[in-house]
Amino acid sequence: MSHSIYQWLSFVCIIWLQSFNGTNSDFPAYSSQLKSLLSISQIKLNNLAFASDAGKLLGWFSGVAANYLPLWVVLILGAILGLIGYGVQFLYVVQKISHLSYFQIFMLNILAGNSICWINTVCYTSIIQNFPFHPQVAVGLATSYVGLSAKIYTDIVDVISSDTNSRAKNYLLLNSILPLIVSLVAIPVLLLKDVASDKDGKAYMSVQSGFTIMFFVTIVTGIYSVIGSLGWKKVVESPLYATGLAFLLIVVPLLIPVGLRVGKFVLNWWQTKRDNKICNRSVDSDNVSANSTEDSKEVVIEMKELAEVVAQDSTSVSDDSIGSCTSSSIEEIGVKMMVRRMEFWLYFFIYMFGSTLGLVFMNNLGQIAESRGKSLATTSSLVSLSSAFVFFGRLLPSLLHHFSGNKYTISTTKSIAALMPPISAAFYLLAVNSGIGSLYISTVVIGLCIGSFTSISVSATTELFGTKNFGVNHNIIVGNIPVGSFVFGTCAALLYEKKKKSDHTNICMGAECYRTTFIIWGCVSLLGAILAFVLHLRTRKFYQQQQLR
Repeated sequence: MSHSIYQWLSFVCIIWLQSFNGTNSDFPAYSSQLKSLLSISQIKLNNLAFASDAGKLLGWFSGVAANYLPLWVVLILGAILGLIGYGVQFLYVVQKISHLSYFQIFMLNILAGNSICWINTVCYTSIIQNFPFHPQVAVGLATSYVGLSAKIYTDIVDVISSDTNSRAKNYLLLNSILPLIVSLVAIPVLLLKDVASDKDGKAYMSVQSGFTIMFFVTIVTGIYSVIGSLGWKKVVESPLYATGLAFLLIVVPLLIPVGLRVGKFVLNWWQTKRDNKICNRSVDSDNVSANSTEDSKEVVIEMKELAEVVAQDSTSVSDDSIGSCTSSSIEEIGVKMMVRRMEFWLYFFIYMFGSTLGLVFMNNLGQIAESRGKSLATTSSLVSLSSAFVFFGRLLPSLLHHFSGNKYTISTTKSIAALMPPISAAFYLLAVNSGIGSLYISTVVIGLCIGSFTSISVSATTELFGTKNFGVNHNIIVGNIPVGSFVFGTCAALLYEKKKKSDHTNICMGAECYRTTFIIWGCVSLLGAILAFVLHLRTRKFYQQQQLR
């Protein structure tokens, strides 16, 4: 198998893995029913969402495992952790297990959250190995599909059963088995690991063309997801058709390696036919005189010598230019030095007050819709819509980078500063308007912003603190996610419990249930916007120097 075909075959498998790996993103779709089944308070339900995020604190285990174990083993271990984490909860909900304490369910959610890290590690490592000259675009494009997970799982649940009382069971069952099934499908591709590179021009053009096709397919997939999330029945007549079309769009990227295989076969056939014609005409060359042949040889030798000299000169110039490009002002900073930098703490709290706060909103989306008197169908639609726009948000930075290169891109800190105000505005809109329209608009805005923020954060970490210690540095930065999830989620849960009109029910109804929470979240994200502006000012000189280079 040629390297280009293997490249894209592995890329398609990674897309499939990412599409089913966002198992924590569908939690809002069944959280209200899970709360009722387990007979727990809003605070305890929030702690279960926090447990899933807390599992990411142990994500570094998967990185260590990837250094010593084959990727397919790491993949299977991650899928098994998810099978246990969600599978045991499913068995308890369907009463196949007689008793599970709240602490045990909490630990199972930590295990399930940690399983995501293992599969992500395999995806990131495989992409970097197979696309060493295009890691930013490849990672951004492939990982954008994790934003579709909630939409895909919701469509499948709608196909399985229309009974609202069984939705939590179905979600837990699918979360446990689908990542394992897709992992088993991906293992044969991982075992075919290729060691070739894409340095040559033909391979480079093949990769560029492949990315262009993939962006087109991905955008079409995202548009379909938005249409399906809004429930346009004239476009999609039934959940079965919707799910079938979603799977078709996920399978379409497989046409790239298939097309490369067919193209290679046609090219080889054409070259063989051309060589045969040249061979038939080569008899005429025997009439060339010996003297002219010798002269030609001398000219060829001289031209070869000249070409070698030019090649050596160009190589030395190329090496010098590469060295000058890589020896930029980016500092390679370790953990101890990083935590002493003001830029680290600014970035840490910006991340917490922006992307993490948006994730907390997504986790509470089920209760927010329920408190406003919306049906489970509306909740599922909101979850699917947020999933679709998180997908678009993750895709957007890679899309701009691929088609514009360095011509029109802006600094990452400026991009982050631009993403923060819309998040704050969305929370204030929810606080002053209790209509369904404001809920849809805010969900779209927050989903788009946190998706873009998550995609940009990888580049921001490398630019601010270097690439040498990226793995450790970025894990410390994303450690804000469980911290913010606990703080902001607990705050929302306490206010929710306080607003309940009766102590005999676990449900709070009315716009007042979350109004104070939205005002607080709006103020927090506004503070994050101010911090982002300060970070931009502190790093402006650095990015100006980068542009001059």
